[in-house]
Amino acid sequence: MKKRLIVATRNAHKVEEIRAILSTFEVLDLSVLTDPPEVEETGTTFLENATLKAVAISDLTDALVLSDDSGLEVDSLGGDPGVYSSRYAGGDGNDSLNNEKLLREMDGNCERTARFRCVIVLARGGNVLADFSGAVEGRILQQKQGGGGFGYDPLFAPEGYEMSFAELGEEIKNSMSHRSRALEGVVDWLSRRFPLG
Repeated sequence: MKKRLIVATRNAHKVEEIRAILSTFEVLDLSVLTDPPEVEETGTTFLENATLKAVAISDLTDALVLSDDSGLEVDSLGGDPGVYSSRYAGGDGNDSLNNEKLLREMDGNCERTARFRCVIVLARGGNVLADFSGAVEGRILQQKQGGGGFGYDPLFAPEGYEMSFAELGEEIKNSMSHRSRALEGVVDWLSRRFPLG
Protein backbone atom coordinates (compact mmCIF):
# COMPACT_ATOMS: atom_id res chain seq x y z
CA MET A 1 0.00 0.00 0.00
CA LYS A 2 1.35 3.40 -0.98
CA LYS A 3 2.07 6.00 1.68
CA ARG A 4 -0.20 9.05 1.57
CA LEU A 5 1.12 12.49 0.80
CA ILE A 6 -1.20 15.49 0.81
CA VAL A 7 -0.35 18.43 -1.41
CA ALA A 8 -1.46 21.69 0.23
CA THR A 9 -3.24 23.03 -2.85
CA ARG A 10 -6.49 22.98 -4.77
CA ASN A 11 -4.62 23.47 -8.07
CA ALA A 12 -5.36 20.32 -10.10
CA HIS A 13 -2.56 21.03 -12.63
CA LYS A 14 0.01 21.24 -9.85
CA VAL A 15 -1.22 18.03 -8.19
CA GLU A 16 -1.07 16.11 -11.50
CA GLU A 17 2.50 17.28 -12.10
CA ILE A 18 3.54 16.23 -8.59
CA ARG A 19 1.65 12.91 -8.85
CA ALA A 20 3.47 12.05 -12.10
CA ILE A 21 6.85 12.56 -10.43
CA LEU A 22 6.08 11.05 -6.98
CA SER A 23 4.45 7.93 -8.39
CA THR A 24 5.48 5.72 -5.44
CA PHE A 25 3.18 7.77 -3.15
CA GLU A 26 -0.58 8.17 -3.06
CA VAL A 27 -0.61 11.90 -3.88
CA LEU A 28 -3.81 13.63 -2.74
CA ASP A 29 -5.01 17.22 -2.66
CA LEU A 30 -6.81 19.27 -0.02
CA SER A 31 -10.20 17.80 -0.96
CA VAL A 32 -9.42 14.77 1.28
CA LEU A 33 -9.52 17.01 4.36
CA THR A 34 -12.73 18.27 5.98
CA ASP A 35 -13.01 22.02 5.50
CA PRO A 36 -9.29 22.89 5.27
CA PRO A 37 -8.55 26.58 5.85
CA GLU A 38 -7.51 29.04 3.15
CA VAL A 39 -3.95 29.77 4.24
CA GLU A 40 -3.11 33.37 3.49
CA GLU A 41 0.21 33.75 1.69
CA THR A 42 1.56 36.68 3.70
CA GLY A 43 5.23 35.79 3.21
CA THR A 44 7.60 37.86 1.11
CA THR A 45 9.54 34.84 -0.17
CA PHE A 46 8.57 31.52 -1.74
CA LEU A 47 10.02 29.69 1.29
CA GLU A 48 7.93 31.70 3.75
CA ASN A 49 4.70 31.05 1.82
CA ALA A 50 5.39 27.34 1.31
CA THR A 51 6.16 27.01 5.03
CA LEU A 52 2.96 28.79 6.09
CA LYS A 53 0.85 26.38 4.02
CA ALA A 54 2.76 23.20 4.95
CA VAL A 55 2.65 23.87 8.69
CA ALA A 56 -1.03 24.91 8.75
CA ILE A 57 -2.24 21.90 6.74
CA SER A 58 0.02 19.37 8.50
CA ASP A 59 -1.63 20.38 11.79
CA LEU A 60 -4.87 18.85 10.44
CA THR A 61 -3.65 15.39 9.42
CA ASP A 62 -1.29 12.56 10.31
CA ALA A 63 -0.19 12.35 6.68
CA LEU A 64 2.95 13.88 5.26
CA VAL A 65 2.17 17.28 3.73
CA LEU A 66 3.93 18.85 0.76
CA SER A 67 3.50 22.52 0.00
CA ASP A 68 5.08 24.53 -2.75
CA ASP A 69 5.22 28.15 -3.65
CA SER A 70 6.46 29.03 -7.06
CA GLY A 71 6.41 31.76 -9.60
CA LEU A 72 8.04 33.65 -12.41
CA GLU A 73 10.94 36.05 -11.84
CA VAL A 74 11.64 38.50 -14.68
CA ASP A 75 15.05 40.18 -14.42
CA SER A 76 14.10 43.47 -16.08
CA LEU A 77 11.10 43.78 -13.73
CA GLY A 78 13.28 43.43 -10.63
CA GLY A 79 12.18 39.84 -10.08
CA ASP A 80 8.46 40.53 -10.46
CA PRO A 81 5.91 39.03 -10.49
CA GLY A 82 7.72 36.67 -8.04
CA VAL A 83 5.61 35.62 -5.04
CA TYR A 84 2.68 37.52 -6.57
CA SER A 85 2.73 35.50 -9.81
CA SER A 86 -0.74 33.94 -9.43
CA ARG A 87 -2.34 37.27 -8.47
CA TYR A 88 -0.21 39.62 -10.59
CA ALA A 89 -3.20 41.21 -12.33
CA GLY A 90 -5.33 41.22 -9.17
CA GLY A 91 -7.60 38.40 -8.05
CA ASP A 92 -6.06 34.94 -7.89
CA GLY A 93 -5.18 32.46 -10.57
CA ASN A 94 -6.49 34.28 -13.64
CA ASP A 95 -3.85 33.06 -16.09
CA SER A 96 -5.17 35.08 -19.03
CA LEU A 97 -5.15 38.43 -17.17
CA ASN A 98 -1.74 37.68 -15.62
CA ASN A 99 -0.28 36.92 -19.05
CA GLU A 100 -1.78 40.07 -20.55
CA LYS A 101 -0.34 42.23 -17.75
CA LEU A 102 3.11 40.67 -18.16
CA LEU A 103 3.06 41.34 -21.91
CA ARG A 104 2.12 44.98 -21.25
CA GLU A 105 4.92 45.35 -18.69
CA MET A 106 7.41 43.82 -21.14
CA ASP A 107 6.27 45.82 -24.19
CA GLY A 108 9.33 47.23 -25.96
CA ASN A 109 11.68 45.61 -23.45
CA CYS A 110 14.68 43.89 -25.07
CA GLU A 111 15.93 42.36 -21.79
CA ARG A 112 13.67 39.30 -21.48
CA THR A 113 15.60 36.85 -19.29
CA ALA A 114 13.52 35.17 -16.61
CA ARG A 115 13.21 32.04 -14.55
CA PHE A 116 10.56 29.93 -12.94
CA ARG A 117 11.43 29.23 -9.30
CA CYS A 118 9.86 26.69 -6.95
CA VAL A 119 10.35 26.08 -3.23
CA ILE A 120 8.85 22.96 -1.64
CA VAL A 121 8.38 22.34 2.08
CA LEU A 122 7.57 18.97 3.65
CA ALA A 123 5.86 18.99 7.05
CA ARG A 124 4.17 16.62 9.46
CA GLY A 125 2.29 17.41 12.66
CA GLY A 126 2.88 21.14 12.35
CA ASN A 127 6.66 20.75 12.02
CA VAL A 128 8.84 21.46 8.99
CA LEU A 129 10.84 18.37 8.01
CA ALA A 130 12.79 19.73 5.03
CA ASP A 131 12.73 22.26 2.20
CA PHE A 132 13.89 22.05 -1.41
CA SER A 133 14.22 24.47 -4.31
CA GLY A 134 14.54 24.38 -8.07
CA ALA A 135 14.68 26.83 -10.96
CA VAL A 136 14.65 26.80 -14.74
CA GLU A 137 16.17 29.68 -16.71
CA GLY A 138 14.66 31.03 -19.91
CA ARG A 139 13.12 34.09 -21.50
CA ILE A 140 9.78 35.82 -21.95
CA LEU A 141 8.37 35.53 -25.48
CA GLN A 142 6.86 38.43 -27.43
CA GLN A 143 3.44 36.76 -27.49
CA LYS A 144 1.67 33.68 -26.18
CA GLN A 145 2.63 30.43 -27.91
CA GLY A 146 0.82 27.13 -27.46
CA GLY A 147 -2.34 25.97 -25.74
CA GLY A 148 -0.94 23.52 -23.20
CA GLY A 149 0.32 23.98 -19.68
CA PHE A 150 -0.97 26.63 -17.30
CA GLY A 151 0.07 29.90 -15.69
CA TYR A 152 2.80 31.68 -17.64
CA ASP A 153 3.72 28.57 -19.69
CA PRO A 154 2.63 30.15 -23.03
CA LEU A 155 5.01 33.09 -22.49
CA PHE A 156 8.09 31.24 -21.20
CA ALA A 157 10.69 29.53 -23.40
CA PRO A 158 13.26 27.55 -21.39
CA GLU A 159 16.95 27.94 -22.21
CA GLY A 160 17.88 26.03 -25.36
CA TYR A 161 14.33 26.03 -26.79
CA GLU A 162 12.42 28.28 -29.19
CA MET A 163 9.09 26.81 -28.10
CA SER A 164 7.22 27.75 -24.93
CA PHE A 165 6.46 25.38 -22.06
CA ALA A 166 2.89 25.39 -23.39
CA GLU A 167 4.14 23.94 -26.71
CA LEU A 168 6.73 21.50 -25.41
CA GLY A 169 4.23 19.16 -23.74
CA GLU A 170 4.04 17.72 -20.24
CA GLU A 171 6.76 15.09 -20.62
CA ILE A 172 9.46 17.58 -21.66
CA LYS A 173 8.25 20.24 -19.23
CA ASN A 174 8.17 17.78 -16.31
CA SER A 175 11.73 16.69 -17.10
CA MET A 176 13.15 20.21 -16.65
CA SER A 177 10.62 22.40 -14.83
CA HIS A 178 11.38 24.31 -11.64
CA ARG A 179 8.94 22.06 -9.80
CA SER A 180 10.50 18.86 -11.15
CA ARG A 181 13.95 20.08 -10.10
CA ALA A 182 12.73 20.83 -6.58
CA LEU A 183 10.94 17.47 -6.53
CA GLU A 184 14.23 15.66 -7.32
CA GLY A 185 15.36 16.66 -3.83
CA VAL A 186 12.01 15.54 -2.40
CA VAL A 187 12.27 12.14 -4.12
CA ASP A 188 15.79 11.62 -2.76
CA TRP A 189 14.78 12.67 0.77
CA LEU A 190 11.66 10.48 0.78
CA SER A 191 13.42 7.43 -0.69
CA ARG A 192 15.96 7.50 2.14
CA ARG A 193 13.23 7.70 4.79
CA PHE A 194 10.53 5.56 3.19
CA PRO A 195 12.35 2.85 1.21
CA LEU A 196 10.20 0.71 -1.04
CA GLY A 197 9.68 -2.92 -0.20
